[in-house]
Amino acid sequence: MFRDSQAIFEFRGPWGVPVRIGASILLMFLLFVSTSGSGTDILYDLGFLAMLIVSVFLHEMGHAWGALIQRIPVRGVTIYGFGGYCEQARTSTPRESELIVAMGPIVTLTLWAVSRLVANAMWAAGHEYDTLLWFFETMAWLNGYLAIFNLLPIAPLDGGKLFELILLRFMRGTSASIVTGYIGLALLALLIPYLVFGLHMYIFVLFFLPAVMENWNRMRGQA
Repeated sequence: MFRDSQAIFEFRGPWGVPVRIGASILLMFLLFVSTSGSGTDILYDLGFLAMLIVSVFLHEMGHAWGALIQRIPVRGVTIYGFGGYCEQARTSTPRESELIVAMGPIVTLTLWAVSRLVANAMWAAGHEYDTLLWFFETMAWLNGYLAIFNLLPIAPLDGGKLFELILLRFMRGTSASIVTGYIGLALLALLIPYLVFGLHMYIFVLFFLPAVMENWNRMRGQA
């Protein structure tokens, strides 16, 4: 998957973990602004972008917590235009990796559940559809979508990592990687119509092409 190594901003996150914001965030900003209509649309689009960045940040901090709770140092977390990653100071064992990988989706699903419950409660109370309700509805939709997409068993998504970690309980590492590659390529092929006809070309470039190469290498036992 595309990863942005050029940081434009850095700060200390929870537990003192360094958090870096990649330069490709600016590309996402330009993409949102260029496709917006009126001034109001721009404000809502920028609000959506802010929610996306915060959701990815919390997701990655979930991974960081999964490492730190097992006494695995974390070098830092990077947030970039299409996601983020948590960099560990040492390689984790497969059993340690299970918790580290799972914590990201758990955080995302928690954000979805809390936002959905709050939005439903506001609807039930007769709350008008205003900016606050839009926020919770959008957070629920966004994190629900991120959770479903991220849990697909496609490397390098968390779903692909979890799938391979489960296979490692029953087979050798090379065999688990090859099976993951086959499954990943099959699912990527099914995603082609969605990406092409949905005009999600930025996803095609930033995720699809790198993912095809990674799963192809896994299928050939070269991961």
